[in-house]
Amino acid sequence: MAEIKFNKAEKAAIVPKIQMYLSEELNLEVGQFDAEFLLDFFTEEIGPYYYNRGLGDAQAVLSERLESIGEAIYELEKPV
Repeated sequence: MAEIKFNKAEKAAIVPKIQMYLSEELNLEVGQFDAEFLLDFFTEEIGPYYYNRGLGDAQAVLSERLESIGEAIYELEKPV
């Protein structure tokens, strides 16, 4: 699995969401550094589960499409 990394723009979009969630749901105020640290933790520890789920979903879509293509090819066959 490729390492999951967020660029600066992605982190800049994600970190405030973490801060807002912690503030609204847990009444916990955290600074940017702590929110980035939490993001890094979840990325390393939880990220692979989401990554693998995404791969599984992509595999399911690909299988459906290949089956559909197989059926379309079968419909093109000429009677002999």
